[in-house]
Formats: sequence, C-alpha cells, structure tokens
Amino acid sequence: MTSSDKGADTGAWKASAESEAKAKKNRLLAFLLWGLGIAVEIGAIFGLLLNKSILEEKATVDAKGVLTTDNAFPTWAFALLIGLLVLDAILVIIGSMLWKKANELDPASEQQKVKFFIQNQLGAFIPIIAFLPIIILIFLNKDMGKTQKGIAGAVGIVVALAAVALGIDFNPASVEKYTADKQAVIQLLGEDKVYYAGGGEVYHVCGDVSDLADSTVESGTTADAVAAGKARLTLKLGSELEACDRPVPNNLDEIVAAIRAVQQGESTEQVLPSPDWSGVENAPSGGALDSLEDALEDVNAS
Repeated sequence: MTSSDKGADTGAWKASAESEAKAKKNRLLAFLLWGLGIAVEIGAIFGLLLNKSILEEKATVDAKGVLTTDNAFPTWAFALLIGLLVLDAILVIIGSMLWKKANELDPASEQQKVKFFIQNQLGAFIPIIAFLPIIILIFLNKDMGKTQKGIAGAVGIVVALAAVALGIDFNPASVEKYTADKQAVIQLLGEDKVYYAGGGEVYHVCGDVSDLADSTVESGTTADAVAAGKARLTLKLGSELEACDRPVPNNLDEIVAAIRAVQQGESTEQVLPSPDWSGVENAPSGGALDSLEDALEDVNAS
C-alpha cells in the first residue's frame, strides 16, 4: 500500500487522501442523520404536542356530580411520541459515532483550540438541540395527563443524556498524537513504515507478531494505518522489535511511557525522548544514524 503526498515520510503527521475522503463521507452522513433527528423532533412538536386537532374529548364527573368535558392527549399519540423520542436518539447517536470516526481519520490540531474543541465535541451539542425543546414542551403541555407527561419527560431526559454522553469524546484524536506515534516509528525503525491487519485497533512495528498471526498483514505509513482504521501505535514495542530482530534502545520504557501519556491525553508533548543506543547491538550508527536524526528533525520542526 502506498501513501499520498500527505502521508510522506517526513514532517508532522498528515491525513492521507483516503482518510480525508472517508472522513468527509462520515461527516456528511453524520450531518444527514443529525438533520433527520432534528426533523423528527420538529415533527413530534408540531404534529403531536402543538397539534390541537388530534386531541380527544374526555368527559369526567367531579365530586359534585357535575359532568364536564375537556381535551385529552390520545393514547396513540402518546405511544407515537415515545417512539419518535427513541427514533430521534438512534439517529443522533449513530450520527455522533460517525462524527467521532471521521475525527479519528482526519483529526484537528490541538494548536487550534477553538476548532479542536468544537470539532471533537459537536456530537455532544447536537443532542441538546435535538431534545431540549421537545422535553420543555412535554412538561409545559396542558393536554397530557400527569402520568403521560411524567413518562414522556423521563424518556426524553434519559435518551437525551445518553446521546450527550455518547457524543462526548473524552480522548479525541489529534495531529499531535499521531505525530508522536509517527516519530516513535521513525526513531525505532528509521522510516515511517508500520504493519496492521483487519480486526485490530492498533498498528505494529513488526509484521511477524502473534497479534497479526493468521491475518492478511498490510504495511504502509502511519497515515495509511489510520486510513485502515488503526488509530494508534501498539505499546508492545520491546517484544515486537525483538520479534523482528531489530535493536531495542536502552530507554525504551521511557519512550513507551511518553507515547502512552500522549495517547491517553495526559500530555500534549509530541516530541518523544531520543533513543539511547549506547552499547546496543546493531544500533543505527554513522550515516544511518544521521539519516534518522534528519528525519526526526523534519517531524519535530513541522
């Protein structure tokens, strides 16, 4: 598999053309589903809650034996309202999942703080638009019975909270996180080349590991791996380097700890500790080491 110019070996991590295309498709589908969810909400509001023509006349006898009639929210409309609330939640949540996937494929940079926040947490704001108005109107509705109002309001609140919670991205992908992974690959292998297979969530520095056994192994740049749905570098770097008879730096644990901190959002520092090759057999040296350092400088300077 080859990478586009955006996935070149040097410079900060950039999404491949394939990733950008997939992300664009997912975002369009997300907006479509969000739009349908809001349309369902509007339909429920004007077709049920504010539609006086659907009300049924209900006769009651008070304590004094006086017969009175009043409007009542029909049972069928109540059942339909519950169904529309659930349908609204399904559409909004699926849209948010697609939006999150798009952000994994083509993330924003943490340096653009406003864009980074809005892009990654939009899936948490859309449910507010899709549910808050209808929940308010349910509790203000004078034609629904107390039981109907209580059940419908509770359902609306529960599905809204679920949609918001599932829409929040607690550890969003970023250009900086992917750049840290790319830097680690280059400083350990000398080039931006990794290995991955279907079904896994990570990419590897060696193609001959147990995690890839009995799978069709592909190789490419870190950008290619992300396009294939592998959002991060494995942290089993020591065993993988040994499996492919590659040199293991003395301070690998320190490098892995730095990668983990960036991946988990505990650190925004994308420049990792430099490998300590002193005394390591087959460690890069001479021209190979110079080329490696030049490649890392290109990543760090971008």
